[in-house]
Amino acid sequence: MSVAARRPQRGVALVTALLVVAIATVAAVSMANRQQLDIRRTASLLHGEQAWAYVLGAENWAKVVLRRDARESQIDSLAEDWSTQPPVSFVEGGSIVGRLIDLQGRFNVNNLVRGGSVDADSLEFYKRLLQRLDIDERLADPLVDWIDADINARFPDGAEDDAYLLLDPPYRAANRPLADTSELRLVKGYDAEVVAKLLPHVSALPERTALNVNTADATLLSVVAPGMTVAEGESLVEARGEEPFESVAKFMQAPALAGRTVATGTIGVTSNWFLMLSEANIGQGRARLASTIQRSRNDLLVVRRQREFFDPVVPVVPVSP
Repeated sequence: MSVAARRPQRGVALVTALLVVAIATVAAVSMANRQQLDIRRTASLLHGEQAWAYVLGAENWAKVVLRRDARESQIDSLAEDWSTQPPVSFVEGGSIVGRLIDLQGRFNVNNLVRGGSVDADSLEFYKRLLQRLDIDERLADPLVDWIDADINARFPDGAEDDAYLLLDPPYRAANRPLADTSELRLVKGYDAEVVAKLLPHVSALPERTALNVNTADATLLSVVAPGMTVAEGESLVEARGEEPFESVAKFMQAPALAGRTVATGTIGVTSNWFLMLSEANIGQGRARLASTIQRSRNDLLVVRRQREFFDPVVPVVPVSP
């Protein structure tokens, strides 16, 4: 074969070799990128599982604290250990923070209906709360209709199926107790602004509960009786100070309540329902948990877990070491 004939062949071989090198390089880079993605994905999964284990640990811590409190105290107040905001805990690779909240320090909206009928004392309490928050008190009626079992709208401002089936998309009134305060957004008249005002002051518990006057804020204490002012509510907060009310009778002796009529069945000094908010940040993973805990005479039961939450009173802020 002549020299001239061999030169094209050498050129083809060179191009082929360059193509092979290019393909190998692309394949190697792709494999390296894929490996890095797999490593990051595995790390994220591992960190997420670790964070979840830590928030479950925080839940167990809450149960231990509440169980100890039940043995040592006959009342529940903000001066006790369970109510103390623990410092941020730094753990290997991240941090965890949490807080226990007394859900009976808020008005239980499911108290509005009792045994299938409207509870007059709770309804009046709720109307006073709406007024205190600059919310139209007529919104109490559609909430009662949402909770009660019948399909008859309260006059004149109630709302049953006929009001909700006209919406887009349509739905029916629940006609049962609220499962969560977020359900308020479905009730007629409860827009985002109204719900935002209410959330710090209300809860939705599956049984009838009394408002704990040792943990309620000044706004709620200012509506335990008709005609009270916010200043009087603040005076009740000051009165309990570091020595909480030992009984409802002691609470009724406060100067701010002199000459006032209080439905004593709506208030108390103990609590059985708590909310544990916790958040863990481990490396690339994050876990948030809201645990609703019921404390009974003999045990504690986690009745609900929610992985994502928003609480306007006690936000949990991620903290890194």
